Amino acid sequence: MLKLDSLSSGWFRAPWPRKRPASTQGAGKGISVQLSIALAILCSTLLLGGVLAWQNYRSVEQIMLSAAGESVRHLGKTLTERTRRLIEPPRNVIHLLAYSPIMQADTLQQRLDRLPQLVESLNANEVLSAIYVGYPNGEFMLVRELFSPALKARFSAPSGTEFLVQTVTVDQHGAMAGAWRFYDPQLKLLEAREKADYQFDPRTRPWFTQAMGQPDSVMIKPYVFFTTGQAGVTLARGGATGQAVIGMDVAIDDLDSELADLRTTESSEAALIGSDGVVIAYPDTQRLRLANGAGDVRLPHIDELGSPSLSSVFRNPPAGNTPQLYHVDGQEWYGMRAPLLSFADNESHVLIAVPARELLHDARQAFIREILWVAVLTLLLLAAGWALSRRFSRPLRVLADQLRARSDFDFSSAIGVSSSITEVRELNHVLGRMSRTIHDFQAIALALNHETQLDHMLDAVLEKLVDAFEVEGGAIYLTEDDSGALRLATRSSNGAYPAELELNGASGRDVPAAVAKALGMQNHPLCVQLKDRNHDGLGMLVLRLKDEQQYTGEAQRAFQRFVQELSGAAAVAIETRQLIEAQQRLLDAIIKLLANAIDAKSPYTGGHCERVPLLADALMNQVIAADQGPYAEFHMSEAELYEFRIAAWLHDCGKISSPESVMDKATKLETQYNRIHEIRMRFEVLWRDAAIAYWEGLAGGGDPHALRQTLQQQQAQLQEEFAFVANANIGGEYMESGDIDRLGRIGARRWWRHFDNRLGLARHEIARLGDTVQALPAQEYLLADRPDHVVPWGDRKPHVDKDDPNNVWGFDMRIPANAYNYGELYNLSIRRGTLTAEERFKINEHIVQTIIMLNSLPLPSHLKRVPHIAGTHHEKMDGTGYPCRLGKDELGIPERVMMIADIFEALTAADRPYKAPKTLSESIGILTAMAQSGHIDPDLFRLFLSSGAYLAYSQQFLDPAQIDDVDVQAYLDRLDGR
Repeated sequence: MLKLDSLSSGWFRAPWPRKRPASTQGAGKGISVQLSIALAILCSTLLLGGVLAWQNYRSVEQIMLSAAGESVRHLGKTLTERTRRLIEPPRNVIHLLAYSPIMQADTLQQRLDRLPQLVESLNANEVLSAIYVGYPNGEFMLVRELFSPALKARFSAPSGTEFLVQTVTVDQHGAMAGAWRFYDPQLKLLEAREKADYQFDPRTRPWFTQAMGQPDSVMIKPYVFFTTGQAGVTLARGGATGQAVIGMDVAIDDLDSELADLRTTESSEAALIGSDGVVIAYPDTQRLRLANGAGDVRLPHIDELGSPSLSSVFRNPPAGNTPQLYHVDGQEWYGMRAPLLSFADNESHVLIAVPARELLHDARQAFIREILWVAVLTLLLLAAGWALSRRFSRPLRVLADQLRARSDFDFSSAIGVSSSITEVRELNHVLGRMSRTIHDFQAIALALNHETQLDHMLDAVLEKLVDAFEVEGGAIYLTEDDSGALRLATRSSNGAYPAELELNGASGRDVPAAVAKALGMQNHPLCVQLKDRNHDGLGMLVLRLKDEQQYTGEAQRAFQRFVQELSGAAAVAIETRQLIEAQQRLLDAIIKLLANAIDAKSPYTGGHCERVPLLADALMNQVIAADQGPYAEFHMSEAELYEFRIAAWLHDCGKISSPESVMDKATKLETQYNRIHEIRMRFEVLWRDAAIAYWEGLAGGGDPHALRQTLQQQQAQLQEEFAFVANANIGGEYMESGDIDRLGRIGARRWWRHFDNRLGLARHEIARLGDTVQALPAQEYLLADRPDHVVPWGDRKPHVDKDDPNNVWGFDMRIPANAYNYGELYNLSIRRGTLTAEERFKINEHIVQTIIMLNSLPLPSHLKRVPHIAGTHHEKMDGTGYPCRLGKDELGIPERVMMIADIFEALTAADRPYKAPKTLSESIGILTAMAQSGHIDPDLFRLFLSSGAYLAYSQQFLDPAQIDDVDVQAYLDRLDGR
């Protein structure tokens, strides 16, 4: 890949010193650019007027900002004084009430006797919302003025009620009893209600705990009163004697209207906040109340107020009294802050945010007026310089537009403009040459980055290098891996270059000179060695210079240095392409090595992994070449075709995990060997036992004739029964139920075992025998299905069940209960073929392992579909295949091609131990039936027949005896339902 940083040192400068072309030497006496300096006078006038106007605007702006800051400071003092006037009267009242007898009152009546004094305090201070007293035993008394209909309705107050007294006292049983009493303005009791649900312990409240034992009053930080919904603070003080505490709720709503007066413009924002950011006062009281989850109302934090400008001022407060500029949501604001009276040790400030456009409106209007005056004064100068500016700027504007197109990566148009100005003409020539060079370099970069074939890349790079360097011609030689000789990779159209160069042992710095000598280019050569990242030689770039390109000294070194820089990028690209091609060859070789290893694993299935890719590739080529029918629009890129071929070679890679004993099982009793020999030996034992019984009978005086007849009958029966068992073992014919029953009767025969069946066994075989040990001699069945014949899955059970949470591949297969069952009757009773259900699953599991193995590989993006293509050749179009039961909508054309290729190869293969090879017509007939039943794609099978792909494969790989006549049209008619 071309690295742009390797070209950066010479990308936007002249790549090498050149002689000025004859066309530009003495280009004509045009108007000097110095004559156009007169235009700068006009620009200076405009600049001077603009600077003066701007300075004046900045001065006015600073004055207005300072005035705004000073105004806020004075307003802060005013608001502090207003706050003090709100708080001090209630504070004085609470100091007086701290000495009131109500603080020592022990009974409710004594406390009610002091009600006039408390009511008078409420009437004397409009900001007081309630006065209350808490006692050390938990009793409580509160006096509240019901000043609004909403409050009266909330407490269901009787008509004429002015004051509400809420009390909590200890009753005669020691329990807390709540009560409400309603009074008219003359403190006449209107109604008394017992409120069992009114329970309030003042000792748990902050105002009680903080005021207890304090010599002076305390203030609780602002909050929203639950009953009235007002914002305010609580003042509390302990009694002069005793442990009672008196408290007052002081409303500070008046500060909201005060803040409204602080707004200097229509869109200004102002808020009074504490040090923790909680808003104490805000002109819009509706936004000053927030409901929490429990249904209470609280004061909002500044970030919850919905004023981003005030939040910015709070987060980044201005220093001193000078307003600070903030950028909030694309708008400029000036923020100010002034300290206020503290609320309950909570330092508070007033924050003000003013839109810059409103605060500086007058200053900007003045600035606009000054600019207009400057514009009027310079209008005459503009008219005078207009003619000169047009003559000077037009060619530059054209060049600027052309360069702007190149800055937008448009190199299609040429650079050039007609002008009588010498400097413009010089610039025109330089820019034109630079544009051509950039265009050539761009083409080189594209070739290095996008051309995948090394030969094509070298052709394109050399062509553009010759054009960019304006040399006569050139060539690129690459080093042979084995011999080290230089082989011609590409050359320009003009000039003769030998196909191979011999350097006669030259190395290092002598190589360029040796190449020049071998080419006979002693006059004007430039040979640059191409090196890889390890500085090993990759080849040689040879440029043949023109006669007028005579470089000496620094010019020669600069030119050669630039060529080396660019050739370095080409060398990296060449090395990368060579590495990619080598890796591609290595990957292909490893894949084919794996396929050949799988074929070599079994002496019976050799060649399957090689033949299927060839047949699949032949059929896929027919699909791609189809110019009519259902595949007329189908095509595959080279990358997709390569992906398909890789999948074909790896379609049975999972067989590497399949046991040979199952893959090559030719008889029903075969495992690692054919166990029919064990069965024959048992028949030999019974034969011997019959002979022994004969001789024992003779020795005991038995009838020789009868004994001989019995012996002959028994031995004849043994011969016939063994022949039946041996024939059943072959599995060539379908087993009827009567045959299976006869196997059971034969297997019920007994013979005596005199040796321990645990001796010489492996640990896993002994584990399957269990703990029961038979006494010897022991009777054994002639054909047995013993418990130790069953091999459980254990921890090796594959995750192929559809509902298995570990099945992340989407398998949908029925899994046998056990891994293997070597039972003799169980295996001999196989109705068709030689495989048990467990062994057939083990055979089918190879496709599961194929999918798992291929999905575990870090495949590049252009090979991502290899697992799917390789792992679906046992699926069926009707969704009854395995391992995932995919249907036709989930099987693309490559997958369907693989299905036909795999089935046809399996049908015609002559190396399977468990079946005879099918003839060509038999195989085509089976595939036709599968197409009719919806197992394979009928359109694809029709192309398989009509294209002759089946016959070309058969002539190459089938035995001549298998190739019989195939009436293709008859099969096509069957597919069409005729």
